Amino acid sequence: MTVDIDKTAADTPPSGPEAIKAIPVRHYGRYVSAVVALALLGGVVYAFSQGRINWDAIPDYFFDDRILDGVGKTLLLTVLSMAIGIIGGILLAVMRLSKNPVTSSIAWFYIWFFRGTPVLVQLIVWFNLGLVFEYINLGPFYKDEWSDFMTPFLTALLGLGLNEAAYMAEICRAGLLSVDEGQTEASHALGMSHTKTLRRIVIPQAMRVIVPPTGNEVINMLKTTSLVSVVQYPELLRAAQDIGQTSGAPAEMLFLAAAWYLLLTSVFSIGQYYLERYYARGSSRSLPATPFQKIKANVLSLSSRSKPTGGKA
Repeated sequence: MTVDIDKTAADTPPSGPEAIKAIPVRHYGRYVSAVVALALLGGVVYAFSQGRINWDAIPDYFFDDRILDGVGKTLLLTVLSMAIGIIGGILLAVMRLSKNPVTSSIAWFYIWFFRGTPVLVQLIVWFNLGLVFEYINLGPFYKDEWSDFMTPFLTALLGLGLNEAAYMAEICRAGLLSVDEGQTEASHALGMSHTKTLRRIVIPQAMRVIVPPTGNEVINMLKTTSLVSVVQYPELLRAAQDIGQTSGAPAEMLFLAAAWYLLLTSVFSIGQYYLERYYARGSSRSLPATPFQKIKANVLSLSSRSKPTGGKA
């Protein structure tokens, strides 16, 4: 009996490469660090739960009228101080980049002085300038004693706003310098003035660099407003301290103020995220997914995995 070798070889299916079975690497260090972190967190929570703190006082005063009024004053002071800081920062940045040595030197001295002295010291100095200037005289427009003119609100506004202008000046200067000089040269070649070039060409491109640190400065300003309690301005921390003295729960009111600051900074952080995402449109081909888009994608992927897949019998 003869066997057709060629026919047998043709009927045998060719053996392909064996499928690779990937085995994920186990990261035991991650598990250990997670357990240690959870243990430390549990220890901190247990320590606070066993402390002599009346936690029930916090929800009782969380929406107190005095606290809400302090929150409103804190937000108002944050917005106005940042407005002064941003406008002053842009002017100082332009002055610093000016080819006029006098203008550039004035801007440099301003930034050097306000960045080199603590904001708390500046607030106290503004509040006590009546020792130097007994009266403020603006001619036919306004004239009054310095103690009546420099109210706690004005002290807080000037102290925070002028200090912030020094930091915003450096942020704006870095953003302006990030734009290629060829953009300015091309604008001037088209007949655009220096002011129009800044407004239409340079500043829009520099916003991508300016916005992220500016968002951090807004959040930092919100927390820095707590310093103005030393000049008797009734913002959030001052309101919490006053309630703590009258209610006999000073520590609890500090935790309440911390909770409000965390809530406000979280809201500001969300706004900063979407603002940065808006200005990042021209620098990346595809924008990263938002937290809501990530959650939606994960939910859809889980639902698709849970559906049964049919097959041929």
